[in-house]
Parts: sequence; structure tokens; C-alpha cells
Amino acid sequence: MPKRNRNSAILLIHCPDNKGIVAQVTGFINDNNGNIIALDEHVDRLDKVFYMRIEWELDGFLIPQEKIADFFSTLIAARYNMTWNIYFSDRRPRMAIFVSKLSHCLYDILSRVHAGEFGADIPLIIGNHHDLEPVARQFSIPFYYSEKNEDNRLQQEVRELELLKQHQVTFVVLARYMQILSSHFISQYPNEIINIHHSFLPAFPGAKPYHSAYERGVKIIGATSHYVTSELDAGPIIDQDIVRVSHRDSIDRLILKGKDVEKLVLSRAILMHLQRRTLVYNNRTVVFN
Repeated sequence: MPKRNRNSAILLIHCPDNKGIVAQVTGFINDNNGNIIALDEHVDRLDKVFYMRIEWELDGFLIPQEKIADFFSTLIAARYNMTWNIYFSDRRPRMAIFVSKLSHCLYDILSRVHAGEFGADIPLIIGNHHDLEPVARQFSIPFYYSEKNEDNRLQQEVRELELLKQHQVTFVVLARYMQILSSHFISQYPNEIINIHHSFLPAFPGAKPYHSAYERGVKIIGATSHYVTSELDAGPIIDQDIVRVSHRDSIDRLILKGKDVEKLVLSRAILMHLQRRTLVYNNRTVVFN
């Protein structure tokens, strides 16, 4: 008989550090018959900020799910001046993917969703080129073409936001999407837009960074995944990684290694986001393991 997945709640908290916070939060859960299944906390001693991620099973929990936030806010959060969010495992996230022409990140995400590695649905893919529309069809996902230029950029973003609302999208992934989002667009999904790029910035900008890196004889290739902010490529970092290269690697080999690390880092960032292991504070992330 298959094992039933139990519904759980996750609290992400940050607040000024103080005595007794862990005891109060765990006490709130225990006193209401909750079974804690994960707990991680961290204190930034320099800024004196407390961070916490706690998850508990809701089977038998005495407070109805729709009332937990109200009770927690009144009994605990207000007392400690907490900034917090609560998430429930029975509410499946809905991910929109934005693409241009490169397919490696898109294929990796779609294959992981298809294999059940990501607990999320993909209601739509938006592209500023038609190149990856066949990939969307292959996975039976609606594809929307959104051509952008200097004259229609804002109008197209309005249409895109309407599509995201229509499809009840909860977060966005830029899978090597080669367009800059406006501050207004970003403000609609704060810390809910995930980007990926190679690590050559700012040393090797432009359309052919791997060619420039090859000419300089770089010894490592890396990738960075981060939340998108209005400051280009400067949002809170979720995950990074590198691979070593040498003079034996051709430009094509560098590009291949770069694609491998990009899709791995992006997929790890998406998984951390889905599992609610990322907490953003002052343009930095605390990533709970």
C-alpha cells in the first residue's frame, strides 16, 4: 500500500535576536499537538538577527490550517517583531518559465518535473523567440510568444503579467532568458523570480563570454543563481558552483561545461525555493540545509 504524504506547515522567520525565541516557537507547535519534523536556526552575530526554518506535520494539529497564521501572529510574531511567512505542503507551487533560444536549462527543469523531482506544476512557458516552442509542445505545456522591442516592452510585460495571473503562477524562473525585466514586473513577484547566469560577469561581458574567457586562459567556469531585483544581476544569491577547466578545453568544450554547471545550479536553486529553504534579508540569502 503506498505511503500517504502528510500535510505539513513551514515557517520562515527572521527578527532581532532575543532569548527564548526557539522555545516559544516550538512551544506553540507542541502545545497544539504538532509533530516537528525539521528545525534549523542561525544567528547573525554581527547584525544581531535571528533566522529560523521550522516544519511540522498538521495531522492532529489543534489549530485549523486557515487560522494558524492569525494565531501565530498574535501569540508569537508580534511579541518578537518577527518578519515571517508560512507555507503549506498541500498548496502546490505553480512555476512559469521564461526562455529565449538556449534549451539546456529548460530541458533540465522539464525533465525533473516530469520525473517528480520538483513538487511544482508548470502551467505555461513564455518565450521572446519561437525556438523553444517545440520543446513546450513536447511536454504538453502552453507556449506564449512575447516579442519585445524598445517600443512595446512595457505593453508586453502587462500582457505577461496578465498571463501569470490568469494561470495562478506563484513564481517565475528565467531559464537563460535574455531580456531585462522592468522594476514594475519584478515588484509583482518579490523574491519569487529566479535567474541563472555564468560567473564571468563582470570580467567577460557581452555575447561571447566563453570566447573571451578562452583567450584569457581561465581555469574555472561557474554559474550563479539568484533572485531578481531591479539592480541587474545583483539580487540575493541562492546557489553557485564551479567546474575546473584547462588549456586542453576548446571553446566548444568550455561552453558545454558551462551549460552543465548552469542547469545544475539553477535546478538546485529551484529545489531550495520549492522546499522553502531560502530566506532573504538585506539582499542576502540564508539557505537552510
